[in-house]
Amino acid sequence: MKTTTFRILLLISMVAFTFGCGRQVTRVAADKQIDLSGRWNDTDSRMVAEELTKQVLGQRWLPDFMQAHAGNRPVVVVGLVSNKSHEHIDAETFLADIEKAFINSGSVRLVQAGEKREELRQERGDQQQFASPETMKKWGKELGADYIMQGSINSIVDAHGKSKVVFYKVNLQLTDLETNEVVWIGDKEIKKMVNN
Repeated sequence: MKTTTFRILLLISMVAFTFGCGRQVTRVAADKQIDLSGRWNDTDSRMVAEELTKQVLGQRWLPDFMQAHAGNRPVVVVGLVSNKSHEHIDAETFLADIEKAFINSGSVRLVQAGEKREELRQERGDQQQFASPETMKKWGKELGADYIMQGSINSIVDAHGKSKVVFYKVNLQLTDLETNEVVWIGDKEIKKMVNN
């Protein structure tokens, strides 16, 4: 009898403990700043993309190009942004924010790069064999880019005891593809103090 009562109390305690210590999830606004670990996060990505896009679109290279090309907008391709930081940073979200800002600004035209461009070429190749002649997209009609944006994400960590300072610096460059002239350089810095 004592054993049965003990087992029942143990089972009730385990159930209460399991449900009492369960994870709680709360939905929050996607743009709300939440820093749990001190590492690079969505807020950092968004802030950097907004600032650097504002910088690049507000500089002299853009009106100079349009004046030299009868008001036509330049074509830009967003190339590689190397992660040279101390942690894993997925630059794709950051680059997508920059590409979106370019398109929404209406100031430049954007073409695909890298794997996305290769996928488009594969589809065009498939169309040569499988699509009707009236709807098939032809080779050699791609829009050539005037400029390429490239850069790097860097970090420095300074730690002592249970405290650390994490410094991020994102550097971007815009280069004329025909002449290799760098027409714009921009950067954005973020510094975080983390106390454990």
